[in-house]
Amino acid sequence: MNQDMLKQLAQMQERMARAQEEIENRVAEATAGGGAVKVEITGAYRVKSLSINPEVVDPSDVGMLEDLVIAAINEAMAQVQAFHSDSMGAVTGGLAGLGLPGLGGEAGGAPPALNRAARRAQKR
Repeated sequence: MNQDMLKQLAQMQERMARAQEEIENRVAEATAGGGAVKVEITGAYRVKSLSINPEVVDPSDVGMLEDLVIAAINEAMAQVQAFHSDSMGAVTGGLAGLGLPGLGGEAGGAPPALNRAARRAQKR
């Protein structure tokens, strides 16, 4: 690897660390049951808050309440996953420009550059 590539990789590592910190500070909020259940989950996948409207608490139908809680949590988790993929995709999108095999952005990546011996073998 040349010095420019190493420098680019170090810069990308710094950007990834900053992006990770920003993600962990973000909060996803989701509701279920028309707002009866509300959950907030941080970008670090920690439940920050959970609120349940007392009107939906029916002791004879706990299953419905459980389903609402699960639905709200799953929606918030999907948002957090989107935080991660969007932020990291923006940072790692620059990998294709480094000329590393398999990171060309296309299916299977760009083919590796041929070295001198491989070029000679192709000419034969």
